[in-house]
Amino acid sequence: MTKRRLTFLLGTMLLASSASQAWAQQTDVGWQVGLAMARITPDKPIRMAGYSNRTQLSQSASSDLYAKAMALEDRNGNRALLITADTIGFTQRLSGRICKRLQISTGLERKSILLNASHTHCGPVILAVDDPSLVEEDLDHPLGEAQWKRLLEYNQELEDDLVRIGQEVLKNLKPARLSWGAGVAQFVMNRREFTERGIILGVNPRGSVDRTVPVLRVEAPGGDLRAVLFGAACHCTTLDQNHVRIDGEYAGYMRNPLEHKFPGAQAMFITGCAGDANPYPRRTLALAQQHGRNLGAEVERVLGEKLKPVRGPIRTEFRLLDLPLQKLRRQEIEALATSEDQSFFAKNALKSLDQGKTLPEHYTAPFALWQFGQDLTLVGYSGEPVVDYVAMAEKALGPLNLWVAGYCNDVYGYLPSARVLAEGGYETRGLYVGIGLFAPELQNVVVQAITEMALIAGRRMPAK
Repeated sequence: MTKRRLTFLLGTMLLASSASQAWAQQTDVGWQVGLAMARITPDKPIRMAGYSNRTQLSQSASSDLYAKAMALEDRNGNRALLITADTIGFTQRLSGRICKRLQISTGLERKSILLNASHTHCGPVILAVDDPSLVEEDLDHPLGEAQWKRLLEYNQELEDDLVRIGQEVLKNLKPARLSWGAGVAQFVMNRREFTERGIILGVNPRGSVDRTVPVLRVEAPGGDLRAVLFGAACHCTTLDQNHVRIDGEYAGYMRNPLEHKFPGAQAMFITGCAGDANPYPRRTLALAQQHGRNLGAEVERVLGEKLKPVRGPIRTEFRLLDLPLQKLRRQEIEALATSEDQSFFAKNALKSLDQGKTLPEHYTAPFALWQFGQDLTLVGYSGEPVVDYVAMAEKALGPLNLWVAGYCNDVYGYLPSARVLAEGGYETRGLYVGIGLFAPELQNVVVQAITEMALIAGRRMPAK
């Protein structure tokens, strides 16, 4: 055999081997994924959440609400469960019950369950307590016995639905391949408007926002789309307090065209750090639908691109953090009673002091982190984090292969940064499921925790 002939054969074999390895990598799915959903639209008039001055009961629905679940299992048998829902938020009461039931029935650890709310302001009230006598808020607009009973019934039905779909997805796992990319949401607007009388809820075009639209593609071994998980860091508040019909808002209106475009695929929305961001423009149903269509078109565009593979193993971390609250004297609290933003806190704090109670010094809140091999890190902040927590995560963990979410597991109030606390404004109003104003050192406690979780989960950290 001539030298030229031998070189040709060796080259052909190397090319064939390379092509074979590339094909094997492309067809190696590596994941088992389960999917399920439930319609959670209330079937009776009910008190709506999101706007304290909207006391009228809901009048039918302009769109349905849904809860959706996705279970992931890597090739080593590590499992994780994500449940999203069109609710104002999860409370400790609700998420605690859901997770406990799922832990018992499925064997999952608490750290492997993540709940995320779309934060629609056109859904039912989600209760923080079972006993109406324990409610400090809503003193100006009491629910009444009939509505309290109705809300208890709805919250129980919601809990049962979420547990059911969480159990169901773990029973119908099928081979899948994951990949991810990101687009841009053009309608996201900072809402902290600076005026001569302070910061108001308005429009601030120069303010920081996170316009990232992260997209996770879940496809069958043959390439067909099975599910898409996507996000936006924006309040679901296109519709205001004058809208008294149940509605999934822009997050719901973009799922429908996606599922129509890809029959059989499940579209799931996860909320980002939307604490200080609103849709723009807003206040009409047509605009909510328009924002949904635009977001859906962007997700579809991203799905058509060459996405980055997401491989295992999956590692999940979970922390309960004692978030520090400000320690204020009675005189300082009384001075806040006339504040537009802190009067809610002051009223309930003074009532508690008058009853001889001691004000809490911290609020215990959950934080989560999921690590997908070295391909993707999902940070799950609780509360309503302001946009600063995106930059904090990027600085602490590095900006690459990072998905930052808020409204996870427990929505107890805004999660403000030290900057926002110094500036003032609506996002500094503190807890709305308890009594307390967050202290500036809050952000250091949170960032330290997510850094530690990322290290334990195995993320490659930036050089210091």
